[in-house]
Formats: sequence, C-alpha cells, structure tokens
Amino acid sequence: MSAAIPLSQPDIGQLEIDAVVDVLQTNTLSIGPKIEQFERACAEVAGRRHGVGVSSGTAGLHCAALAAGISAGDEVLTTPFSFVASTNCVLFVGAKPVFVDIDPQTLNIDLDKLEAAISPKTRAIVAVETFGHPGGMLEIEQIAQRHELMLLEDCCEGFGGLGGERRIGSFGRAGVFAFYPNKQITTGEGGMIVTDDDHFAALCRSLRNQGREGMAWLAHERLGYNYRLSEINAALGIAQIQRLDEILENRRRVAHEYINRLMTNRYLILPTLQDDTHMSWFVFVVRLNDLFEPGDRDDVMRELRAEGIGCNNYFPPIHLQPYIREQFGCKPGDFPVCEYVSARTLALPFFSRMTSYQIGRVCETLERVLEKTLTGRSKRF
Repeated sequence: MSAAIPLSQPDIGQLEIDAVVDVLQTNTLSIGPKIEQFERACAEVAGRRHGVGVSSGTAGLHCAALAAGISAGDEVLTTPFSFVASTNCVLFVGAKPVFVDIDPQTLNIDLDKLEAAISPKTRAIVAVETFGHPGGMLEIEQIAQRHELMLLEDCCEGFGGLGGERRIGSFGRAGVFAFYPNKQITTGEGGMIVTDDDHFAALCRSLRNQGREGMAWLAHERLGYNYRLSEINAALGIAQIQRLDEILENRRRVAHEYINRLMTNRYLILPTLQDDTHMSWFVFVVRLNDLFEPGDRDDVMRELRAEGIGCNNYFPPIHLQPYIREQFGCKPGDFPVCEYVSARTLALPFFSRMTSYQIGRVCETLERVLEKTLTGRSKRF
C-alpha cells in the first residue's frame, strides 16, 4: 500500500526551528519580547489595533466572553455547526447558547433566522466563519449594531482571509484566532484575541494572566486564568507569519487543484466561493449529494481510512452533543439544515505542502469509494 496521506500537517521549516532554538538559548521563556512582537503581527493581519496572545483559541473565546460582560441570565446567539469552543465559551461564563440554523451555502448562521431569534435576554452573538468562510459577516455585524448586541467573531478558522474589503478578524468588538497545528499558521498550541478597544484588550491581558495588572506578580485585581502564550510558541508564530504569503498561496493551490479535479463529479457538492471572498483555506470539505443516505458518509470514511486516506466528519452538530442535549433538551430535527449538512460533510486531506500526486490519489480513491458505496447499497435493496 502507498504511504498514508494525513488529514493535516503543519508547514514547519528551518526558519521556525531556528526561531524556537533561539528562544531556548535565552533566559526568557515566558512574558518576553516575542509575545509582544507576535501580537503586533497578528493585529496587523486582522487590521486591528491590539492583539492579545493566549494559550488556545478556546482560551481566547473565554476571555472575550468575559471581557464582553456576558454572564448568567444572558442569551447568546450562535451556530450549531462549528467546533464546540464557540458554544463552550458561552457556557464558561454561565450564559445560555441559543442556536440558529445555518445557510446551506456559506454554512454560517442563516441571516434570516438570526434576527428572528433575538429576544429581550439576548446579549451577544458569537459568529463563526465556518471553515474560514466570511459569508454574511458584514450583515451579522449590522444586525448586532441595529439591536445593540455585542458581536464576537470566532475567526479561529480564517486567519489571513478577506471578506470583500474587510479582513477576517476585523468584525465586531473582537475576533479570536487559533493556531492549532492544522490551522493556516501554527504555534503548536495558541490563540490570539484582536480588537480595536483599548479597555477590552487590557481586560483580556489581565484575564489571561491570573487577573494581574502590571508586573506585580502576587497582586490580582480580578479572577483570572493561566492562559498565557509562551515565548517559544510566539517565536514559532512569528516565523510562520514571516512566511504567511507563501503558506496561504500553497493552501490556495491545493484547494484549487481539488476543485479542478472534483468539479465535474456528480456525487459531490464543493465549497461555495463568493466573488468577493478571499479564502485562506483552513480545510477542504466536500459534501455528498442527495443520492446518498446519511449513513453512507461514515461508510465512505471507513473505506478511505482503510486505504490510507485521512478524513473526518467536520462538524457533528453541537446541539446533539450529549452534554448539550442533557442540559438544554435539544433533539434531532431542531436545526434541520445543520443536521442535513453535517451528515454529509467530509473533510479531505489538506495541508500546504500537499503534492499534486497526493491530491490525485485522494480524488481517485474518493471517486472509486463513492461509486462502490452507491453500488453496494443498490445491491442490498
């Protein structure tokens, strides 16, 4: 069998290795100049005034929810089609997530349903750019302004992208990026809050550092958390940003090769790109069309994995996760578009150094497995 093709792979070179080694040869491994440099660089990418480095995107969303003043008794509108952190950050502060079904093209919150979901208890919107797609973000920002709601942008999957003339990360009061190894750039583990609000940034800096303000190590102004990003992680991030144009161009190359190779396949729905959208490409996710039953997707994944092709089901519906169902009584059928899409999504191997040979092998194997899946089901009946 040919070598396995992983679902994702970080793009790390000698520049990154040297940057990390340089930090390890100093006496400052935390709270030093690298985190400040990385914060400035990320703020510039997002077109914001401030960056606040944190230990993960989840930590960033938690700090942002706290800084936004969201608390018990508040309702926060968000999507059921996302990684769970976009909901967990609401739960962390004692508020109630109120899910809004998704648009079947952008896979972001359905704008028509969003406004209808606003109630007297609604305090904020956590809007996710699913797979880095900024579709509808400007309209969501306008809805939030019209109803005097706090908008937090979960842009963990969109670093370096554009929606029209707006940079991803520039919407609402604050945005939050994530730098897990499968993201556009990585710090190993890490995240970044970006905002134009001086007070919001200062509060997030305090929250990530055990509630401290200034350098008095044992003086704590408020309840805080150990969400700091180390100098080692920040150095890795700086090196990655220095290569950002190269990395994003390679990711676009891979995405466009996939699109060109699969666009005529009669079984698949490919990512929907809008004319004014400049994707930075977090993942490459296709959907099985109506010829397939919901359970067929899992059969396809098993077949692909058996042939050494990494894949995953991005994303299972959040409202059907066991702890959410138990706490809020959610059930199948509550958000039908999300559930329909989720049952058919398939994340294919995707990383910046992926070769044309690997892309071709993934596509050939996928097409063969799709044919086999449909043929096998028709024989059973």
